[in-house]
Amino acid sequence: MVSKRDPLSANIRHFSITACLVPICSLYGAAVTTVEGVGSINTRLHPVQERIAKSHGTQCGFCTPGMVMSMYTLLRNHPQPSEEQLLEALGGNLCRCTGYRPILASGRTFCVICTELFAEDEFQPLDPTQELIFPPELLRMAEKPEKQTLIFRGERVAWISPGTLKDLLELKAKHPEAPLISGNTSLGPAVKSQGHFHPILLSPARISELSMVSKTSDGLTIGAGCSLAQVKDILAERVSELPEEKTQTYRALLKHLRSLASQQIRNMASLGGHIISRHCYSDLNPILAVGNATLNLISEEGTRQIPLNEHFLAGLASADLKPEEILESVYIPHSQKWEFVSAFRQAQCQQNALADVNAGMRVILKEGTDTIKDLSIAYGGVGAATVSAQKSCQQLVGRPWNELMLEEACRLLLEEVSLPGWAPGGKVEFKRTLVVSFFFKFYLEVLQELKKLVKLMPDSHHYPEISDQFLSALEDFPITGPQGVQRYQRVGSHQSLQDPVGRPIMHLSGLKHATGEAIFCDDIPMVDRELFMVLVTSTRAHAKIISVDLSEALDLPGVIDVITAEDIPGTNGSEDDKLMAVDEVLCVGHIICAVVAETEVQAKSATEKIKITYEDLEPVIFTINDAIKHNSFLCPEKKLEQGNVEEAFEKVDQIVEGEVHVGGQEHFYMETQRVLVIPKAEDKELDIYVSTQDPAHVQKTVSSTLNIPINRITCHVKRVGGGFGGKVGRPAVFGAIAAVGAIKTGHPIRLVLDRKDDMLITGGRHPLFGKYKVGFMNNGRIKALDIECFVNGGCMLDDSELVTESLILKLENAYKIRNLRFRGRACMTNLPSNTAFRGFGFPQGTLITESCITAVAAKCGLLPEKIREKNMYKTVDKTIYKQAFSPETLIRCWNECLDKSSFHSRRMQVEEFNKKNYWKKKGMAIIPMKFSVGFAATSYHQAAALVHIYTDGSVLVTHGGNELGQGIHTKMLQVASRELNIPMSSLHICETSTATVPNTIATAASIGSDVNGRAVQNACQILLKRLEPIIKKNPEGTWEDWIESAFEQRISLSATGYFRGYKAFMDWEKGEGDPFPYYVYGAACSEVEIDCLTGAHKKIRTDIVMDACCSLNPAIDIGQVEGSFIQGMGLYTTEELKYSPEGVLYSRGPDEYKIPTITDVPEEFNVSLLPSSQTPPTIYSSKGLGESGMFLGSSVFFAITDAVATARRERDTVEDFTVRSPATPERVRMACADRFTEMIPRDDPKTFRPWSIPIA
Repeated sequence: MVSKRDPLSANIRHFSITACLVPICSLYGAAVTTVEGVGSINTRLHPVQERIAKSHGTQCGFCTPGMVMSMYTLLRNHPQPSEEQLLEALGGNLCRCTGYRPILASGRTFCVICTELFAEDEFQPLDPTQELIFPPELLRMAEKPEKQTLIFRGERVAWISPGTLKDLLELKAKHPEAPLISGNTSLGPAVKSQGHFHPILLSPARISELSMVSKTSDGLTIGAGCSLAQVKDILAERVSELPEEKTQTYRALLKHLRSLASQQIRNMASLGGHIISRHCYSDLNPILAVGNATLNLISEEGTRQIPLNEHFLAGLASADLKPEEILESVYIPHSQKWEFVSAFRQAQCQQNALADVNAGMRVILKEGTDTIKDLSIAYGGVGAATVSAQKSCQQLVGRPWNELMLEEACRLLLEEVSLPGWAPGGKVEFKRTLVVSFFFKFYLEVLQELKKLVKLMPDSHHYPEISDQFLSALEDFPITGPQGVQRYQRVGSHQSLQDPVGRPIMHLSGLKHATGEAIFCDDIPMVDRELFMVLVTSTRAHAKIISVDLSEALDLPGVIDVITAEDIPGTNGSEDDKLMAVDEVLCVGHIICAVVAETEVQAKSATEKIKITYEDLEPVIFTINDAIKHNSFLCPEKKLEQGNVEEAFEKVDQIVEGEVHVGGQEHFYMETQRVLVIPKAEDKELDIYVSTQDPAHVQKTVSSTLNIPINRITCHVKRVGGGFGGKVGRPAVFGAIAAVGAIKTGHPIRLVLDRKDDMLITGGRHPLFGKYKVGFMNNGRIKALDIECFVNGGCMLDDSELVTESLILKLENAYKIRNLRFRGRACMTNLPSNTAFRGFGFPQGTLITESCITAVAAKCGLLPEKIREKNMYKTVDKTIYKQAFSPETLIRCWNECLDKSSFHSRRMQVEEFNKKNYWKKKGMAIIPMKFSVGFAATSYHQAAALVHIYTDGSVLVTHGGNELGQGIHTKMLQVASRELNIPMSSLHICETSTATVPNTIATAASIGSDVNGRAVQNACQILLKRLEPIIKKNPEGTWEDWIESAFEQRISLSATGYFRGYKAFMDWEKGEGDPFPYYVYGAACSEVEIDCLTGAHKKIRTDIVMDACCSLNPAIDIGQVEGSFIQGMGLYTTEELKYSPEGVLYSRGPDEYKIPTITDVPEEFNVSLLPSSQTPPTIYSSKGLGESGMFLGSSVFFAITDAVATARRERDTVEDFTVRSPATPERVRMACADRFTEMIPRDDPKTFRPWSIPIA
């Protein structure tokens, strides 16, 4: 949080900021508060910190300090905020674990109208009088500002901050090339990611004239230095003061200011910076252009005005600023009667996303008529700059505002606003459609406004009527936060109050997460003589390395060495999966070498000086189709079959064939890959601190790479900032390369990937292409199903074979179909190797199965839920791989979900809504789930634990699981507390270490708590057995007495617990086995509403019923269900990976890759844990829920599909459409085919090279 004194109002202004964009020099005169300054577990917690932890709003905890600071800043400005203010404050924060609902619940406890159930005495009250004051010294500085120019000089850059406007203008004349830097939200990313460099930066922050606001009778002038957040407040105030007819432009600007970036960015970005940057996607420039805004410029020569028009936006020299000029302010005139201004935008998601297309539109009609007097339309996102449709507008002047004009306008606009098929950003046909869809919306909006005027002037002109069915097209989806109910299971009345098992215990590290005191890998302070490593990766997809020239890099100051494959003393990975490329690179992002330098900046500079010469090789394969053509596969086909498929197809009433494409997914863990390797002074020992799900794998890989025994290497994992499968295999690669650097240089090595490199190098979820053929009777009974799947494995095997096996084993989901054939292949392509990801193939594969159900329902004229019910397992039966199970719990989940969601009555309401609305459609879907937990191998289910009891009675627990945010340490202490019958406060877990528990298995496949819980239980039972004689002798004694006696009697107070694992095996030759220890069942029902004109959707409600059997910790388990559901929802709706035709990943950060935000959560979000009658062979009959909720996110996908199908039926678009995930606005809009999609020009794909290629 940054606090400054506002020179105009003299008030202290607190605002949250995006820390990585704020230059330190810009903070002169400001007070900065970080999470450490808000509260501490050692002194006093702030209510915000306490409430987020107690509301279970933290899992991995990496994002929690940011959440705390956003809420804290909000409360400093508004001690009793509204729900809207809370949503706005958190809109720019990302979380990958929780699903946001509990974070919002903690914030709601401060709201004026609190909708959360909580007891007042549960939390400490918020007392604004106890907050930190603005430092008096800074206040004195602000009240009597110094006018002298401040200069901060670095090695390459000088930051100059003048104190007066006169000095600023002199500096600008002296350094005309120097940019003015205000919020750094445009220049900062350009410097960081595009390598832009400016030796001199001018900061106008101290020039009060640039923040002036003046109101006149005909308009509003806003200083160019005002932040966008201030502009929003200024406009809102003006709108409240003036009559509606005068504020049309201001309202349009306000609409976009609510969704432009995030509050943290709006707090920093300035109006002047936004305008002068002239980004093609600017949300404000199109509105300012059509609103006839004027730019007031100033220089030493004097002042002048230029219009903010298409010439300025295109950067024409005659209409631009001169090099010595600066933008002082912007004049925005009032609108007038019979003038209508509207703004439109469509992005990948509702908030915090750059617009695909946006528009500003203004029309003036001749008074009392519908004749166009003046028309202005400007679009963003459809060219290199904001595009003005000037010719079209001129041709339409004098035309009446009616249906004929609309047709003509659409034709003209598509001619003038033309996009080539290869246009950067892609989505060309979608953008063309939005150009006319937006104008249609504007046409309707103007008619609606005219209707209001007619009521006031009964004798005026008669205007075209809008059909009631069209009215919903005028409404944008509101931004709302989730409400809902979480139903826990009751703890039995017989259970002792001290026994924590089954109770919603707060995450052990929750409070530390909230205060920023939880230590992650990169929080470990710099150690003596530490060096920094940066990786150098291939820029070609498939090429021979001709030469690598390191000379220039090694000559740079601070560069110590460059590590290559030749420096590896042991093995360079495996034959198929090398740590570092030797003669050949197989993908863009393939690691070639690594620079070791004294600082990160020096290492990054050196990577740019390494010259690599390549010779391109053939073939270059990116897509699954190309891999199939070239017979490029990573492993043999996996196949399961039952019954006689061919015979069954001959006897069915109908057969449907179809294709399903599922895009990949980036893990987007908040904490990127990182490792710190510290070589010890003797015996080649290494300490490795690493963010991983599998420290034993890191240890083994480092051992083989360095050719030293495993016992010399100790891996430490305190906690991991999210993993989701992405930290199972990959950390071993980074650990091994860093270890080679540490051994070669003799120095500790720190390797931390930035987000861009992490996304480029590490791979993610396997994209999938599936073909199905389904045979069924007219009543919906499926008799035969044949599915063939291909996953895009990337360039190396990694986990692709295991993912393919898992996918095939789980394809049948909840359905009993007598005749089945499932086949799967993993394709080898020239993309980074894809790897494990939450759900391990299940979320992609089962989408094919459920798409078959939807296709069958459409052909039978029945509802999909009826087909699902008809084909679901009903009695004890065997799966396709001959494993017996009872579907009783599955059916209970399904029925309970139908009941709790009031499915049937709401389905009727949805149908009623759809009849009344043409441009908006609602959809509903309910999806069942049978998810198999664990690995298909017994050895992967073993676990060990080590429990020490100390002489004061305190207990140290160590086990083989890693804390990834899933609360495994909390659950292990709950188990130990129950077994030893002592309070959790007497127990402690320090870290996971290969020195205390060796040969551990990856914390993955949802079984971490299961197997490690059994090991902890075993260790505690061994210890209790030893203590039995002492307890019998002194039954009234205390725990401490017994431990003291045991020590005196020389009884060992340390025990290793061990669990041999569940039996699990699979014989692929025979196609049978018992691969999974148990199943988790669930069902989810979702309702959505789509906008057929833009492709946007709103999640109205989701109900989930999940079978947790006997939950160890219902708060943590519900958190897992909600978090995985939202992550799954992201996979199926917004998370889209884009690759260039050369195999370069475009989407390498939050700008381009959109994980769900707080406003993407369903408006009503209910989760229930089903009390189960079955008892699985697990610790206290609990079940692992880490992954299963992921697939339930598909209920949103199928609800969208349901809405799209309704729209297509209404428009008589009957042919089947190929199922493609994610259901982005682009895909939804283009599937809702209508007059606007039909009128756009279409390009022949053979005539141009596309901007991006589909890899599934």
